[in-house]
Amino acid sequence: MLFLVLGLVLFLGVHSVRIVANGWRTQTLARWGEMPWKGLYSVVSAVGLVLIIWGYGLARQQPVVLWVPPIGMRHAAALLTLIAFILLAATYVPRNAIKARLHHPMVLGVKVWALAHLLSNGNLADVVLFGSFLLWAVLSFRAARQRDRAQNTVYAPGTAAGTGVAVVVGAVAWLVFAFWAHAWLIGVAPLGR
Repeated sequence: MLFLVLGLVLFLGVHSVRIVANGWRTQTLARWGEMPWKGLYSVVSAVGLVLIIWGYGLARQQPVVLWVPPIGMRHAAALLTLIAFILLAATYVPRNAIKARLHHPMVLGVKVWALAHLLSNGNLADVVLFGSFLLWAVLSFRAARQRDRAQNTVYAPGTAAGTGVAVVVGAVAWLVFAFWAHAWLIGVAPLGR
């Protein structure tokens, strides 16, 4: 569990700088320049991610069961992760109504993804991992909305075509992940086979 927690501290810590120290981040970015800042940010993020994956894998070998979720939670999680994938796609597809309305669909996607996994998993490592990401996403979304208001940020209006592409791309990515990649990468077939 130590490696999982250390990874979360590094990964979510570096991703929380804009939440807790946006002014410091802006000053440091101006002083260092964009490339050195992004380089350090990327290295710390990568180390944190590797520790999260390794630590979670170790923790799964000796699970501490806190509760056993009802079987129906798998279905709820499947639906929620579909929504999360669509939100993720909406982050990158230009001129879609999802981003125009929600402004920060990636962070909302992380919220939905984390909630889905909390509902369908009851081990201590799951609560630590997905609970941490859920808390981070809540705080990150709040901070991003505050920055938007302070800067009077205006988002481009969405189009039906852009929204359709976001939904299709997200749904296809979800299908690939749910029916193949999750089992291959994580070792768990979320929809069972």
